[in-house]
Amino acid sequence: MGEIGGNDYNHALMAGKSIDDLETYVPLVIKTIVSAINVRTKIALEIFFRRHRTRSENSSCSWNLPIGCSPLYLTMYYGLNDEEYDNTTGCLIRLNKFAEHHNELLQRELNHIRECYPDVNIMYGDYYNAAMQFYWYPDKFGFVHGALKACCGGGGPFNYNTSATCGSPSSTTCAQPNVYANWDGLHLTEAAYKLIYEGLFEGSYTIPPFNSSCRTTLRRRGGSSQFA
Repeated sequence: MGEIGGNDYNHALMAGKSIDDLETYVPLVIKTIVSAINVRTKIALEIFFRRHRTRSENSSCSWNLPIGCSPLYLTMYYGLNDEEYDNTTGCLIRLNKFAEHHNELLQRELNHIRECYPDVNIMYGDYYNAAMQFYWYPDKFGFVHGALKACCGGGGPFNYNTSATCGSPSSTTCAQPNVYANWDGLHLTEAAYKLIYEGLFEGSYTIPPFNSSCRTTLRRRGGSSQFA
């Protein structure tokens, strides 16, 4: 289902709303995600049942990245007291706690959906912890400039500047995006998303594990790859 609600939170924060204000949005965002999952699951089951005459289907949902590690928010809240930052990663503690809170409520609702659709594999993609691995150990994953600085931006301690955002004439782009975790202050680089992908589809960051729920094999026909 992707990151439904992400921009509701982002736009609110950038408009000056407090984290306390943001927390009041969570039930509304969760309700919307659950509604979308229910609609998608019902439609998928109907299609699958008509084709295969059996009750089996997969549905997946993923959500919140550790937004407290984003250069945008690190710049926005720059200069807070030291206790506001995680001394291991340099990320903003309260924003990451907010992301964890959202994810916990979403997983609770997913458990209710599993009870309603016992023949459906409801999977949760844990983007948050899949990403945290490179915030904890940036050097291990090749992010030689750390994981908190944007590749494309307009300067400042995290290379994010609201008056010179990525793509504007006064912004600059790093020569090697693959050694940065963040692209433009909010979005990650392809290198970072590749690590998240590997954590979800080949690692342990999908609940239940992806390879135990989706028994998909890859075979080659006529020189092209097809899933079966």
